[in-house]
Amino acid sequence: MIKKFISYYKPVKGVFIADLICAFLVALCDLMYPTITRNIINDYVPNQNLKLLITWLVALGVIYVIKAGLNYFITYYGHVMGVKMQINMRRDIFTHLQKLPFSYFDGNKTGNIMSRVINDLMEISELAHHGPEDLFISFIMLIGSFIILCSINLPLTLIIFAFIPLLVWFSMKQRIRLSDAFMETRKAVGEVNANLENSISGIRVSKAFNNNNYEIEKFQEGNNAFGIARKKAYKVMADFSTGTNFIMDFLTIVALSGGGIFYFKGIINFGDFTAFLLYIGMFSSPIKRLIAFIEQYQSGMTGFKRFMEIVEENPEIEDSDAKDIGLLKGEIKFKNVSFSYDENRNILSDLDLNISMGKTVALVGPSGGGKTTLCHLIPRFYEINSGEISIDGIDIRKMTRASLRGNIGIVQQEVFLFTGTVYDNILYGNVDATEEQVVEAAKKANIHDYIMSLDEGYNTYIGERGVKLSGGQKQRISIARVFLKNPPILILDEATSALDNATELLIQESLEELCKGRTTVVVAHRLSTIKNADEIIVFGSEGILERGTHDELMKLNSVYSQLYNSQFRN
Repeated sequence: MIKKFISYYKPVKGVFIADLICAFLVALCDLMYPTITRNIINDYVPNQNLKLLITWLVALGVIYVIKAGLNYFITYYGHVMGVKMQINMRRDIFTHLQKLPFSYFDGNKTGNIMSRVINDLMEISELAHHGPEDLFISFIMLIGSFIILCSINLPLTLIIFAFIPLLVWFSMKQRIRLSDAFMETRKAVGEVNANLENSISGIRVSKAFNNNNYEIEKFQEGNNAFGIARKKAYKVMADFSTGTNFIMDFLTIVALSGGGIFYFKGIINFGDFTAFLLYIGMFSSPIKRLIAFIEQYQSGMTGFKRFMEIVEENPEIEDSDAKDIGLLKGEIKFKNVSFSYDENRNILSDLDLNISMGKTVALVGPSGGGKTTLCHLIPRFYEINSGEISIDGIDIRKMTRASLRGNIGIVQQEVFLFTGTVYDNILYGNVDATEEQVVEAAKKANIHDYIMSLDEGYNTYIGERGVKLSGGQKQRISIARVFLKNPPILILDEATSALDNATELLIQESLEELCKGRTTVVVAHRLSTIKNADEIIVFGSEGILERGTHDELMKLNSVYSQLYNSQFRN
C-alpha cells in the first residue's frame, strides 16, 4: 500500500523535490538562530563589538526574509502538489469505478462510495503534502540540534536525549489505537453520506407520505453514530497528545535543571546555557511535528486504505482473446445458460433460447422469473455461471465489452436522465453526433415538438434526474438516445409499464419505429403491447413454460391466455 501511495508522487516529483529543498533550507535557517544568539551573548555584547553585532543582526534579518519566501513556496506549491495528487487519485478511482461490474454497486451504497471519493481523498491530500515535508524537517532539525548540542556539551545532551526512547515507545503504543479510531470514523461518515444521499434522492416520496419526522430520526441515528465514533477518535487523540506533550514539557524541566546545574558548576557559560535552551525549544518543535505527523499519517493512510479497497476490487475482465467485433447483425442464442446472483437459488437454469436476426421476442410472466436478468446477461452486465451466450455465432465472452455494448440499445422502465439540458441527455446516445443528428433522433422519438415549445428548446435545463419532465417525456428522451445510438440489438425492459394509457400509445408508436430492422427483446407486463411480437416466451419459477406467437399461445388456453384474459377481463 505504501508503494502505491508513493507512486502518486511521480507526476509531481519536480514540485516535490523543490518542496523538500525549501523545507531543508527552512530547517537550516532555524538552526542558525541559536548559534548566532550564543555568539552575540558570549562575544559581541561582552566585548562591545558593535560592527559584528550589527552585521549578524542584519544577516539574521536576511535569513528571516529568505525563510519567509521559502515558507510561502512550501505553503502554496506544497498544497498545489497535494491537490494534483488528489486529482490523480480521484481520476483513478472514478475510472476504476467505471470498470466495476453491476454486482459491486448492488452491494455498496452510493453515499459510501462518494465518501471515499471525496472526503477520504481530502485527508490523503493533506498527508501527501505535509507528511514527507514534516518528516524531513523534523529529521534535519533533530540531527542538526543533536550535533550542535553535542558540540556545546555532550554529557548534558546525552541526558536529555535519553528520554527520547520513552517518547517513541508511547507514540508507537498509541498508533494502533489511532488507526482503529480513524477507520471507525471514516465508516461512520460514509454511512451519514449514504443516508443523506438516499434521503435527498427520495425527498418527494418522503413528502408524499408525510414521513419527514421518520427521515429525520433515521438520519439522526447515523449522525449520532458518527458523533460517538468521532468522540472515541478525539479521546484517543487527547490521550496521545496529552501524553506526548507531557513528556516534552518534562524534557524542558530536565534541560533547565541540568543546564542550571552545569552553569552553577562552571561547566557551561551563560551564552551556552541560553543557546542550549533555545536548541531544546527548537528540538521540541520537530518532536511536535512528528507527533502531528503520526496523527495525520493515521488519518491519511486510513483514507488511503479505503481508497485502495475500491481500487483493488476486481474489474470486469476481458478474455485474453476478446476482439472488437464491429457491427453485429443480431442473431442471439442462449445455450444451456445458468445464472444465480448468489449460491442459494438459480434464476436461470440450463436455458436454451434462439432469437433470430431482426425478430422481436417478448418475455412475459410473473416477477422474479428471470426476464430482466436475461436482458442483463446479453450485454454482460453479469457473468453467467455456465453455458454460452452468442451473437452471430460468436461467444459474447470473445468480444470486448465496449464493442458488444456498442451494438445494444436499452430502454428501461426507470429512465435515468443526467443533470443538464435536454440536448446533453439525447447526445449521451452518441457523444460524437452532430446537432442535426440529435434533432433527427428527437423527431423519431416524437419529442421534438415538445422540446421546441420550451423557452430554451434543446438547451432547457431539466433538473436533477430530469425532475422537471413528466414520465412520458423522460421516456421519449431515452428513446431518442437509442435512435441516436442506432444499434442492431434493442432491449426494452418494461419501457411503458409506468405510463398512463394515453402516454403509452404515444410511446408505443416511437418504440415500433425504433424496433424496425432490429433484433428486439421486450420485457412486458402489459400484454397488449406485445401482441405483434414474432415470438412470446412465458417465464415461470421453473424457467420457460410456453413459447409461440400470440395466437398460438391463446389457443393453448394455458398460462399466457390466463394472463392475457385477466388483464382484459373488463
